[in-house]
Amino acid sequence: MQQIDAPLTRCATFLVLSISDSPDAVQGVRNTLGGVSGLVKNVASRDNKARFACTTAIGNEAWSRITDHPKPKELRPLPVLKGKKHSTVSTPGDLLFHIRADRQDLCYEFERQLIESFDGAVTTVDVTTGFRYFDARDLLGFVDGTANPVGNDLSEATFVTMEDDQNSVDGSYVVVQKYLHDLAAWKKLGVEQQEAVVGRTKLENIELDDAGSDQQKAHKTLATIEDEHGVEHDILRDNMPFGSPASGEYGTYFIGYSRKLWVTEKMLERMFVGDPPGLHDRILDFSTPVTGTTFFAPSARFLSGLAS
Repeated sequence: MQQIDAPLTRCATFLVLSISDSPDAVQGVRNTLGGVSGLVKNVASRDNKARFACTTAIGNEAWSRITDHPKPKELRPLPVLKGKKHSTVSTPGDLLFHIRADRQDLCYEFERQLIESFDGAVTTVDVTTGFRYFDARDLLGFVDGTANPVGNDLSEATFVTMEDDQNSVDGSYVVVQKYLHDLAAWKKLGVEQQEAVVGRTKLENIELDDAGSDQQKAHKTLATIEDEHGVEHDILRDNMPFGSPASGEYGTYFIGYSRKLWVTEKMLERMFVGDPPGLHDRILDFSTPVTGTTFFAPSARFLSGLAS
């Protein structure tokens, strides 16, 4: 398995790349992906206490270019979900590298070595540098990732099993979205209004009671997914704030790992379309997605086998 369940760190870089159309690009990409574990070891060895890790994932269109191995059953582009007021966006991306550590210089060094190893075979679609904000809060001021699974539940929620897809065992579906926040508008709300939107108290991070079935639901309720049998399904979030007061840009980089892609898709549907339809997640009145891409993070063994 890749280190998908690596602990929350103080720094992260989210790097989305596109494979070029040159004849030699695909083989160059295969060689680099096959050697990623070596790059990780090389950078991690500089500070064993910095918890350096990198997860590598492949996009829908790139999968068949890189390998003839069967595509994961649920791998597909992120759907465009249109609500009455807000919609998701679906943006391109062939490769995702989720780089994280407690030191930003290690993230930088890995990114540098990685890009050099591609030797022109890729172009950058998006790169976002995130940071841990106080006690794991987003820039809206609330603790993020409280509902993440832990212990045995973490593996249960994130890693594909033989029962799910025998060709994709130990992999995980990954959805990324880059959200920009309107902090000026958000700050005009009182704390109690903000808490009603999120569904938790701001200071203590205590869950508030759910609204009725036909009433406006809070973010934490809309992001809780149950199947037709009433069984709750989790995803692993490793979100990071990003931003610059000087440029006036503030945001959250959402990254969700899941054993079943439909769980993340259903969460987004409930947020953007609403439950019931029309009652969207009010956090979207202040946070706008500007990217949205689905990837699959295969096992470490699969990646190492790509090198020629």
